[in-house]
Amino acid sequence: MENKNQKEIKYPYLPADKNIFYVGMDNNFMVEAKEAARLSNDQQQPTGAVIVCDNKIVSSFSNKNPLTSSFLIKLHKKYCIRHMLKIPSGQKYWVCPGCAKNESHAESRAAKDFIKNKISCKNPDLYLWGHWWCCDVCWKNMLKLPINNVYLLEDSEILFNAKNSNNILGKQFE
Repeated sequence: MENKNQKEIKYPYLPADKNIFYVGMDNNFMVEAKEAARLSNDQQQPTGAVIVCDNKIVSSFSNKNPLTSSFLIKLHKKYCIRHMLKIPSGQKYWVCPGCAKNESHAESRAAKDFIKNKISCKNPDLYLWGHWWCCDVCWKNMLKLPINNVYLLEDSEILFNAKNSNNILGKQFE
């Protein structure tokens, strides 16, 4: 498990008292988070999250895009209002009807499922595949549990960052 220096990566949002840790694809929980992402209907950035307690997965969810028509999805990819207005990632999802709302993010969905099912666990961890950080609303939902640690895939700040020319977006499952 690797903890990159927080100064190396400028996350759009990270609570002051939290860290993000990194694991490789040889980590079983990251493999399961990737499998959860395969169930996403979001063609631009499929994301999967698993919550782990006592070395067992207790909640697993993908993100959910509000658009289901392939025509609308293609149109949104080309003309996303948030992107056209240069709204930073993780902010003002309500501006664009094609952007998944915070409550549709994999992390929030897994956290809400954990709470709904009244899972008993003192130090749950969350593994996230398909993104390189967690937005403020997702963190707020995760901290209700409270999530102990968040794990991302090694090099996720490159692989899943639309602004990085070396990203794998659109080729995540190849």
